[in-house]
Amino acid sequence: MTSANGPAPLSGTQWTIRAGGHEAVVVEVGGGLRTYRVDGEDCVDGFTEADLCPGCAGQVLAPWPNRIRDGRYTFAGQARQVALTEPERHNALHGLVSWVNWHPVERREDAVVLECAMPAQIGYPWPLLLRTEWSVSGAGLRATHTVVNTGREDCPFGLAVHPYLMIPGVPVDDLELLLPARSRLLVDGRLLPIGAAKVAGTDLDYTAGRRIGHARLDTAFGDLDPGPDGLVTARITAPDGRAVEVWGDERFRWLQVYTGDSLIGDRIRRAVAVEPMTCPPDAFRSGRDVVVLAPGGSWQGTWGIRPAGRR
Repeated sequence: MTSANGPAPLSGTQWTIRAGGHEAVVVEVGGGLRTYRVDGEDCVDGFTEADLCPGCAGQVLAPWPNRIRDGRYTFAGQARQVALTEPERHNALHGLVSWVNWHPVERREDAVVLECAMPAQIGYPWPLLLRTEWSVSGAGLRATHTVVNTGREDCPFGLAVHPYLMIPGVPVDDLELLLPARSRLLVDGRLLPIGAAKVAGTDLDYTAGRRIGHARLDTAFGDLDPGPDGLVTARITAPDGRAVEVWGDERFRWLQVYTGDSLIGDRIRRAVAVEPMTCPPDAFRSGRDVVVLAPGGSWQGTWGIRPAGRR
């Protein structure tokens, strides 16, 4: 497909939303976030119109986040098998809606609402209606996700988002990371959980802020402590005081942190993915924090990104 100005973007139609110096671009393919800038400075490591979304940047991950071991799980006594979308590790990765088209149902200067009617399919035989309202204001970027079970049976559900936080010109090694997390998952060579550990007193304790340095993270953190506003907030801070925060409401009980070590080219360790998740990796097998949606039942959660510190 081409447009009057040349080939169409690989991520489909683009919607730009603006308010008070904040600007974001949301895309049709996957319904995710391509860019977010404040006064012209990037807060996320996005991608161009000419690119295929790299490293899941800005994607919505549903109806499960992270990985399912061997793509196999059991729900309501019935064994299920979904496609192995991470074949090198023999896992099913990041759900089913990252590469499908989302459609606008509402458009304003400062917001766009996208919907995806996900059909029932082999391995996940439950239809869902997913809706995301993306908005910007002087307070930052905000995303509210609503999901409805449009089928006739209970279904398992989880959701995450995959923004790469960045401060332009500052490599990951020089960033300080603040995470209000008291535990982390231990994983095997396939990045699947095999246990958990407290972070207090270890090199992975970021509760008071710690320089990332040479740490290589692809780690799920749990036991999150909300702030006085009831939100869980993580932050990256540059040596000059510039900072970016990601926050989530009580629906997001986990944070996956990824320092981009397995990306390619100049994206390696250029940004830190801090991913609000409703459930941990392999949750469809463990059942931990999985949402069960009854027929007609709905779920809603909100998260966002905002600049902080000196800019």
